[in-house]
Amino acid sequence: MREPRTLDDNGQAPGSRRQRRSSTSRRHATVASEQPYPAHLDIDYPQKLDRFTSFFRLIAIIPIAIVSSALSASVNETVTTITGDNVITTTTRSGGGVAGGLFAATVLMIVFRRRYPRWWFDFAREFARFGTRVGAYLFLLTDTYPSTVEAQSVHLEIDYPDVEPDLSRWLPLVKWLLAVPHYVVLVFLWVGALFVWVIAWFAILFTGRYPKALFDYTVGVARWGLRVQAYAFLLVTDTYPPFTLR
Repeated sequence: MREPRTLDDNGQAPGSRRQRRSSTSRRHATVASEQPYPAHLDIDYPQKLDRFTSFFRLIAIIPIAIVSSALSASVNETVTTITGDNVITTTTRSGGGVAGGLFAATVLMIVFRRRYPRWWFDFAREFARFGTRVGAYLFLLTDTYPSTVEAQSVHLEIDYPDVEPDLSRWLPLVKWLLAVPHYVVLVFLWVGALFVWVIAWFAILFTGRYPKALFDYTVGVARWGLRVQAYAFLLVTDTYPPFTLR
């Protein structure tokens, strides 16, 4: 004889409920793994590049590079004081520039106020977009001179975080340290990107085209660096950056 089945209050077998919960958990995990990272970067592939501007790229980029460095460079000030008794006092003051100051301020706001001011985020995102356009022009990914306003062929997007549910209060204090493995990998990737830049420079001079595989590699390195920047310094996500160029 078959034993009678035990049903719960809802008239369902307990085992079936456990199976459904397990299936639901797996489904949620799959959806979470398929969600794109909060920082995205794509650059349009150019079918043809100008040989003349590519040849003089290191000279042409100087004006916009000065603008970019003026915003991001640190400031050092040394003050020397000489008294009547020939006692010399030297004081050195350092500042991390706009980017460094914004990072420190964002850490304090998340830790103590649980807020990420929208206008701070907007500035950080636009500054990242501008820097990426300058980098894309330097690495021959585009012939269009970097704009301070328009996106041009560089499509960079960073999702604005909802601080309370999305960001840990204390994690911003150590994210820069947790990202050390990425720093090591990125050093080697950027060294490779420099070799790619040289090869692409000659390819453009002779053919007027940037080899697609080399183009994808350089964009992938920039995309990797953006994800690390979004995690460790822009502090827009607690999701650890993936180790991938895609």
